Amino acid sequence: MGVINVTPDSFSDGGKFFTLQSAYDQSLKLIKDGADIIDIGGESSRPGSKPITLEQELERTIPLITRIRSNFPETIISIDTTKSKVAEEAILSGANIINDISGLSYDEDMARVASKYDVPLVIMHMQGKPETMQDAPFYNDLIEDIKSFFQERIRYAIQFGIRKNRIILDPGIGFGKSFNDNFKLINQLEKFNYFKLPILIGPSRKSFIGIALNEEPEFRLEGTLAAVAAGILRGARIVRVHDVRQTKKIAKIIDLVRNA
Repeated sequence: MGVINVTPDSFSDGGKFFTLQSAYDQSLKLIKDGADIIDIGGESSRPGSKPITLEQELERTIPLITRIRSNFPETIISIDTTKSKVAEEAILSGANIINDISGLSYDEDMARVASKYDVPLVIMHMQGKPETMQDAPFYNDLIEDIKSFFQERIRYAIQFGIRKNRIILDPGIGFGKSFNDNFKLINQLEKFNYFKLPILIGPSRKSFIGIALNEEPEFRLEGTLAAVAAGILRGARIVRVHDVRQTKKIAKIIDLVRNA
């Protein structure tokens, strides 16, 4: 899953792909580099980020989705949003997957949209909201707390008619997690196989890698690849990254190791 942030303020590539043309050009690059899914987001969820309006988010995402869909009919497109109206407009414009970092908890109509269009849905775990999530994250038991959250959210989704085999789980690396929590999540990822659903991880260029290596986002590739490799070995089936070409190579070798 290749990341396209059509935002001025995302932590890694904010502002780089803020125009329709630059975002499209980057999408084209990610597709050529081998991305199976293009994940398009119009609202930054970096720590400390402020929410934007519905109109702003639609303006940033829908033209890009329309353009990619018309030129690349086979590419899978994911809309990264917590707003049901954005999700619905994105699906009507050609998006295939809803990626909701709130795990269906911000907008009560999101579950209805996912059910109505019968699309795959990423349910992510986050403690708090992006603006405050990294202030003082705390868990009684990190893995069990997240498992409980997933259990409740899966039950909630099914109540709205979402089929269980449409759900993808994302434990939310970097979203309301301490430095050590992120490494623990990757190391114990297989515990989420309990749900028998695909697991997605998004460690790409995040601050826990930057802290460990003392590097800025643009110099965190090797750390990201290490986290991705470990994650795949522990059960991740979708990896959300900025650097698709390099990650594709890592994933191929790790899969050969995993299946040998």
